[in-house]
Amino acid sequence: MGSPGSSPTVAQDNPSKDHSPPNMQTVPHTERWGIYTLGIETQTVDLLYSSAVEIASLRLNHTGDRLVFSQKADGESNSNEEIFTLSTEGDDLRRITDNNFWDLYPVWSPDGSRIAFLSQRTASLGIYVMNADGGDARLLYDSSSHEADIDWTGDQIVFTKNSSIWIMQEDRSDIRQITHPPRAGEWGKANLPYGDYDPRISPDGSRVVFERLVDDQSPHGNYDLFILDLVSGNELRLTQSGYSQGLAQWSSTGDQIVYVVAAIGGAGQYDLYLMNVDGTGSRNITPPYFPPEFLCHWAVFSNGDQSIYFIGEWWPAQKTNQLLR
Repeated sequence: MGSPGSSPTVAQDNPSKDHSPPNMQTVPHTERWGIYTLGIETQTVDLLYSSAVEIASLRLNHTGDRLVFSQKADGESNSNEEIFTLSTEGDDLRRITDNNFWDLYPVWSPDGSRIAFLSQRTASLGIYVMNADGGDARLLYDSSSHEADIDWTGDQIVFTKNSSIWIMQEDRSDIRQITHPPRAGEWGKANLPYGDYDPRISPDGSRVVFERLVDDQSPHGNYDLFILDLVSGNELRLTQSGYSQGLAQWSSTGDQIVYVVAAIGGAGQYDLYLMNVDGTGSRNITPPYFPPEFLCHWAVFSNGDQSIYFIGEWWPAQKTNQLLR
């Protein structure tokens, strides 16, 4: 494990655009929120599911035929946020939690039979596990420190606690802190304290990608992406731009990463980016026909890595100029 304050390896940014879509494309639009697919090479987009209320935390199971996400149901409070699954054909929507707790950030088990998720059933968020149909929900881990940002690959689960990345075995053994970010937990002018967030384990279980708040000059936070080698403890810094960026996801082959750039400076972007896992080849893959009021969130690769599933939001037209300032 790298010691606190050690200097990570730095990879050079190359945020070149790659905008070459077919002519006369438009983005399907029904409600404010939707789950979409985007062909990486074809640049064509399809709408799978639409909702008037916010959709969050999109993840794909390992067989590639079912998505899980959270959205509010029957009310607007946090306790109305529930977990849903949907086929990748856009049908067979299933609500799998129905309670008065705040349920969010779901992630599939490797075999797709279970789902881990965050839930606030005490004074703090804890990590829970349930069957894929919502049955047999039970507490896995709650340190009373608001666990967050979970991911599950093999028998390892990573999560955020105290603005750092932690890891444990799926049976809750061998719990340990694996990153030691500078100024962790210290509040500045950004949306979160200094620290590390949104860890994702590589398909082979050997590395973790995450974002680190490196500055607070932007009110959205200035973040860069890093990869931690779980064997050596060495960190590789993938970006040096300090954009408001993160929610990185591995390709199924483990050689590429898709992530969201939410803002550059004070200007909202909400674009999809792709890069190699050594930090090279960074490019914006958002089609130029996407209108300014269409925002991209929570991107994940399809099985085979030919397309991206993502959450799209149609920002109210009267607020678009304010967003892009």
